[in-house]
Amino acid sequence: MHDAAHTPSDLNVALTQHAARWADELRISEALVSELSRLYLPIAQDLLRRRAQKAAGPLFVGINGAQGSGKSTMFALLMRMFEDVFHVRCAGLSIDDLYLTKAERQHLGATVHPLLATRGVPGTHDLPLAQRTLTALGETGEGQVAVPSFDKSIDDRQPEEAWPRFSMPCDLVILEGWCVGARPQEPHELAAPVNALEQERDGAGTFRRYVNDCLAAGYQELFGRLDALIMLRVPSFECVRTFRIEQEHALLRRLQQTNPAATVMSDDEVTAFVAYFERLTRAMLQEIPARADALVTVEADHRVSKVEIRR
Repeated sequence: MHDAAHTPSDLNVALTQHAARWADELRISEALVSELSRLYLPIAQDLLRRRAQKAAGPLFVGINGAQGSGKSTMFALLMRMFEDVFHVRCAGLSIDDLYLTKAERQHLGATVHPLLATRGVPGTHDLPLAQRTLTALGETGEGQVAVPSFDKSIDDRQPEEAWPRFSMPCDLVILEGWCVGARPQEPHELAAPVNALEQERDGAGTFRRYVNDCLAAGYQELFGRLDALIMLRVPSFECVRTFRIEQEHALLRRLQQTNPAATVMSDDEVTAFVAYFERLTRAMLQEIPARADALVTVEADHRVSKVEIRR
């Protein structure tokens, strides 16, 4: 790993130099970029400290956050900071790029439960692919690693020849996703439905038990590879719906700049979609904060009010 020692003044200069480009590339506000030294710099420095203490191989980092919490923005900013400011090699992937193919999920929907045809919950990801990718990124030699890519516009995985390639070796690997680091619930916690989706479409509990069983098995093996876990904690699940609706509205504005006929999910469709994630999101908001290595408090207005680093 390259020497990551910097004085505070060096870091502030470097952040300032790159801030405008980051804001433009990532479509984030100047207000957020101006807060980098307070919000994300301490996290980046802590991860580099942890990496320096690891005997060999890259540091594996998870970023957990409910839909709309800002985890994708944090993921992208940390990647830019490691590359442009600290000059360390960081590979990143989203759990969204590890979904089962559309055909595989349709098979699950036909053989286990119809709700599993919709991507998102544990049980709808390709865990062997995830493990192979992390193993490859953990190697210390040179070469290239193909990083999976999923195309949400067609609800299917891209062909492998279209996947981005990462040139090895790397110093850090970041895995981001809404359920990264989640733990299964106890069987008695699955008895009562948490919303109308479970009440009306999973009355027997088959769907939620399957999701929980998957989370208890292969997902714990995957998350067990993480050396550090960052959580973006939102105030409540109710904020998730609001955040996702705001995201759809922002996406529509962007799309209509070039295609006036573009459409996105309606507010009612967003509400129906986030219902798939409600059970596990509520559980994560209860139990992950106590064990996260870095806890980022996100307020109802999207403002990050506090960052806590646990050592």
